[in-house]
Amino acid sequence: MRKYKAAFLDRDGVLNYDTGYVYRVKDFKWKKNVHEAIKYLNLKKYLVIIISNQSGIGRGYYKEKDLKKLNLWIQKKLKSKKAFINKFYHAPYYKHSLIKKYRIGKIYRKPNVGMVKQAFKKWKIIKKKSFIIGDRNVDRKLAKNLKMKFVKVNNRSNLLKVVKNICEM
Repeated sequence: MRKYKAAFLDRDGVLNYDTGYVYRVKDFKWKKNVHEAIKYLNLKKYLVIIISNQSGIGRGYYKEKDLKKLNLWIQKKLKSKKAFINKFYHAPYYKHSLIKKYRIGKIYRKPNVGMVKQAFKKWKIIKKKSFIIGDRNVDRKLAKNLKMKFVKVNNRSNLLKVVKNICEM
């Protein structure tokens, strides 16, 4: 069975500017060199996996179909640049959700490890050659819980430079 390296990326704050509960194409603003960074990871044979808490679904601000529509648009834009994301995972859970199914599933919500464990079940991922990129302490805690490399980014970060530095380590 083939073994894979993986780049686990948070979405809001890593791929796009985090303006709060982004679920529409018109609100999605790409950050610097994201397309190029993902293409670079693809060429370096990394799985590119998005792991994103999306409590806006559980809070009732938008629906899972809205998120899926945005993810398809993201994938289409990346494809036009000859890049792709292997898988999108999200945790729609919110403990006070009016919708019962979104009150459970805490294991999937970062900093818990559920989304990453799903990826490990789907692919034979080499943890030591994989990493997590995020913009918040919840992402750092996730990496710590998994004993994985972590890089924190901010709005001035150039994602292409960040991934090149990690891949060259």
